[in-house]
Amino acid sequence: MNVILLQDVEKLGLRGEVVSVARGYARNFLLPRKLAETATPARVAELRKLEERHARHEAKTADDARAVAERLSSVELRFDVKAGPTGSLFGSVTPTNIADALWEDHKIRIDRRRIGLDTIKRIGRYDVPIDLVEGVSGSVRTLVVPEGGELPPDEELEAMAAAERAEQQQEAEPRETFDLAALEAAEAEAAAERAEAEGNAIADATEGHAPEGAVAAEPAAEPTDAA
Repeated sequence: MNVILLQDVEKLGLRGEVVSVARGYARNFLLPRKLAETATPARVAELRKLEERHARHEAKTADDARAVAERLSSVELRFDVKAGPTGSLFGSVTPTNIADALWEDHKIRIDRRRIGLDTIKRIGRYDVPIDLVEGVSGSVRTLVVPEGGELPPDEELEAMAAAERAEQQQEAEPRETFDLAALEAAEAEAAAERAEAEGNAIADATEGHAPEGAVAAEPAAEPTDAA
């Protein structure tokens, strides 16, 4: 079924886009969480009119785009977000968030699809690229700051990211170690069984034991003296 996204949904689309999804995914996830609404013809038509109004404020020519790029160079966006101790966000900063902030705070209208970024998932300082028109691009400096605090120096940000990577690697290691240990144990057990079987076979051959289940041959009768 077709739905209109009410928020950016990673790997699916941006707010305002009409996307086709499985009916169960829409009914069980997107619609209850208010991430999307059913794409009725009336709502789609309303959405198209809204996009047309927005487009009137966007750069149309290379000269317009260069003027916008110059304005962007003096803009700094700031997002105060909830983050964990290693700097990972409880959520993300999306292209739509950036486009909304540019319009609401600076009256610069940018089509969010021209923002060259998927999502921001860590605190930090970012230069977000924007493709304004063909051949003209700009960027906007963006700060993603932990809620109630300030951004640490870049060196500390890098150390936090490294600590998170090490923690993730450490969490994965026990599982990998366990799997390797189980494999080694299985191989050792199989080798022991093979060795035991070979030892039994050698012992049987040496001692002249008949294989299990075999019928022993009767000894040949000794010759008797003729009367």
